[in-house]
Amino acid sequence: MQEPPLRIDLHLHSTASDGALAPDALVHAAAAGGLDVIAITDHDTTGGVAAARAVQSTRVHVIPGIEVSTSLDGNEVHILGYFIDPQHPSVVDYSRRAASWRRERMRQMIRLLDGIGVRIAYDDVIAVAGVSAESLGRPHLARALLERGYVQSHAEAFDRYIGNDAPAFLPAQLLDPAGAIALIHEAGGVAVWAHPRPDRFEPDLPRLVEVGLEGVECFRPRVAPSDALRMERVARDAGLLVTGGSDWHGEWHGPLGDYAVTRDEVGAFLDRGGI
Repeated sequence: MQEPPLRIDLHLHSTASDGALAPDALVHAAAAGGLDVIAITDHDTTGGVAAARAVQSTRVHVIPGIEVSTSLDGNEVHILGYFIDPQHPSVVDYSRRAASWRRERMRQMIRLLDGIGVRIAYDDVIAVAGVSAESLGRPHLARALLERGYVQSHAEAFDRYIGNDAPAFLPAQLLDPAGAIALIHEAGGVAVWAHPRPDRFEPDLPRLVEVGLEGVECFRPRVAPSDALRMERVARDAGLLVTGGSDWHGEWHGPLGDYAVTRDEVGAFLDRGGI
């Protein structure tokens, strides 16, 4: 009997950044959701990779990764690094600096919210993030807004207050895309553009390729199929790897495992990592 196709999710977050599950729990949830290959891609940290890869009781293959926050022309551009050495000195140093920057960014966003009458305390964010969170992010702030009753959902928090075009948004300012790609390459990884905006894809892609981009995250649950197919075609025509993932942070994105890609879609990427 032919084995069922691999079910793959190459974009997951743990409590090392702004995900809802601890790294080991995330692996168990992936197994329960029928996933075979996952990548731990926390924001600006590899702090969850070791614990995820230490899980021995499932058959889930864990790819070490990171999602590096950058900005380009005032817009956030995230670069995923796969197959990296999570303990590479450059990555460890970057993660330390990023954690400090993210704490200050959170304080600034809280001040912006205060200026429009939304009263959230820094301690409210820490309470939902947990003291062990290494990388504070907007989903933490969204959960604080939800718990304080300012919004009815995480999506509303982003739409009204902290999304890219909202009044309390601050873009990443640590690295530019070239710096992020260089960091990933230094740690032995493969650099992939995370969740590109469809309207910025064609204009920005040549600039990213010029500084070493190797792949594009084309497949994800919250993108129109026509946009995904267009990005896949352009990426493949440019000789780039194609990846996909749910960008799962918690159950508000649906049950883990509901979304997956297959080897037919991301085979060249898996081959690059020897999977």
